[in-house]
Amino acid sequence: MLDTVLFDMGGTLEDINYDEATARKVTLKLMEMLRAKGLVFDDTPETFWEKVDAGVKRYKAWSQSVDLELKPEEIWPDFYLQAFDFDRETIVSMAEDLASMWEVTYFNRKLRPGVVEMLDALKARGYKLGIISNTAALYSVFHVLEEYGIRQYFEDVTLSSVTGYRKPHEGIFRISLYEMRSLPENAVYVGDTMSRDIIGSKRAGFAVAVQIKSFMTGPSDTKVKQSEYQPDYVIADFSELVRILDTMQENAS
Repeated sequence: MLDTVLFDMGGTLEDINYDEATARKVTLKLMEMLRAKGLVFDDTPETFWEKVDAGVKRYKAWSQSVDLELKPEEIWPDFYLQAFDFDRETIVSMAEDLASMWEVTYFNRKLRPGVVEMLDALKARGYKLGIISNTAALYSVFHVLEEYGIRQYFEDVTLSSVTGYRKPHEGIFRISLYEMRSLPENAVYVGDTMSRDIIGSKRAGFAVAVQIKSFMTGPSDTKVKQSEYQPDYVIADFSELVRILDTMQENAS
């Protein structure tokens, strides 16, 4: 009997995207924060971004190759800002502030339509609800959930920055299930990417994997070849999710 529904955050519960404008915005904010700490550099915004972006890509390549997540105190001095001769302790001391700023500045974010109605419907039906999210910040997901006014729906929020495992690593899914006191055969996972969400939840033994595509689906799944793991359902909006689960429960009874 299905009793648990877990969600991805960025790209699933919320629409997110990035572009040249957000890259410019995060560059200027990052330069401002570093200078406020007395750190000196002569780069233009363009050369500054080139160096940071190279570090971001280097970290992304490493983390995706091992499905692991480092803490902000390691990511920022050793990857994102590695090209600069900054005092390491200063960067470590402000790493979480930098990570949180990045999450809400580099990405445009907004809650998907129908999320609140869907969460209300699932709660009314008795489902346990939770979140599993890849993020390089420790607290930003909680802040964003509070801003959306939906934090109270979720019994647990499991983050890669806390567990050290990135989706699709089975570890992060199993930790979430443990915290939720749920079994994989009774769980549904909803996410936007094949590479992280569908493959990861299926490997972890979830009964049902649901895909809702987003801006992030294409960039994240470009390297995914034919996989033995496929979504059980692909939905366009969250009202479909409620109907699918209702039908599955009726058929199981």
